[in-house]
Amino acid sequence: MRTLYLIRHAKSGWDDPSLSDHDRPLNDRGRKDAPMMAERMRRAGHPIDVILTSTARRAERTAMAFAQAYGIRDGDLVRTRGLYHAEAGDFLRIITGIGDAYRHAAVFSHNPGITLFAGGLGVAAIDHMPTCAIFGLVTEAVSWSDFAAAPRRFLFFDWPKNPLHQR
Repeated sequence: MRTLYLIRHAKSGWDDPSLSDHDRPLNDRGRKDAPMMAERMRRAGHPIDVILTSTARRAERTAMAFAQAYGIRDGDLVRTRGLYHAEAGDFLRIITGIGDAYRHAAVFSHNPGITLFAGGLGVAAIDHMPTCAIFGLVTEAVSWSDFAAAPRRFLFFDWPKNPLHQR
C-alpha cells in the first residue's frame, strides 16, 4: 500500500508584473495557508516521506512549508520541472518514477492539471482544487511503477477554507 497526496500550491501574488509566471511568489494568504495546511495534515496523522514539487517559486514555497512541518530537509525536496503546467500523462510519468523506498508521496503542482488528474483517478468527484488544497488517496500498488493499474481508494480532500475546519 502506498499513499499519494496531490497538493495545489498556496495562493500566489500578482503584484509584480515584471515577474514571469514561474517566478511568482506566495502572497500573504499563501504564506499563512501553506504552514496551516501542512500542520493540519500532519496532526491528522497523514505521513509524508518524499516531496516532489514543481520548480515554480509558489509551488516550491508551499512544498517547503510542508517539508518543515514534517521534518524533511529542503535539500531533500525533489524539484521537477515537469510538474509545472503538468498534464495527466506528466503526473503519471512522475508518480510511476517515485522510488519504492518511499511509501507516502506528496506532489505539489498547479491548476488546471492537478484538478484534472485528481478528478480522472476515479476515486472521488473532484472538479476544482482551490489553492493549497490536498487530495489524498491510497493505492494497493506494491511499486510506484504499478500505480496506473493498481486499485485506489479515496482518503480525504481538504482545503484552507473547508467549512469543517472553520470556527
